[in-house]
Amino acid sequence: MTKAPHVRPYRSADREALADICVRTADNGGDSRHLYPDPGLMPALFAAPYAHLDPALTFVLDDGTGRAVGYVLGTADTRGFVRAFRERWLPLVTDRFPAPAGPPGTPAEEMTALLYRPDRMILRQLDAYPAHLHIDLLPPWQRRGYGRELMHTFLGALRARGVSAVHLSMLTANTAARAFYDRLGFGELDVPGPGPLTYLGRSTEGCGGDRLGR
Repeated sequence: MTKAPHVRPYRSADREALADICVRTADNGGDSRHLYPDPGLMPALFAAPYAHLDPALTFVLDDGTGRAVGYVLGTADTRGFVRAFRERWLPLVTDRFPAPAGPPGTPAEEMTALLYRPDRMILRQLDAYPAHLHIDLLPPWQRRGYGRELMHTFLGALRARGVSAVHLSMLTANTAARAFYDRLGFGELDVPGPGPLTYLGRSTEGCGGDRLGR
């Protein structure tokens, strides 16, 4: 029986759907399949390790048939996540994604190089925001209130663990995503030399209006 769309905890049967959502939203919010020959690359960076290392902080939007069409996932402790990523996740994917032999020359090589630099996630300026997250929804499910519902669920899970603040990074060029985060009370964080990224942070209390500024 078909149910109404709803947010629920991740389960192992969602693994392929999680990867598909990641791939279809990884090019500045759009489909990235034309950029990365191996469709597993972006999920190996931005989705699968979170579901593997801390599935209890992974939530999906179920379309009512059991299929995941969006997700929010992350970690309560970025520094601990980086250690686990290096020690427990990288060994699972190095055969499929060997480190580039030289300077990256393609988008795929650039992303593969990031796989081997998890320490890039640790920035002194973000220590007051120890958790971080990624949230993605397939285009037909965007701008319908489900992103807020996913975020509310994730923030509640962080609060239950005693985590007071969370951050995220996003491509500065993705203005639609920035508007979404602004509506949810995220404020810009001052990180020197962020390159193409903007860092945002907020309290885990509520789901909007608790803006944490610079």
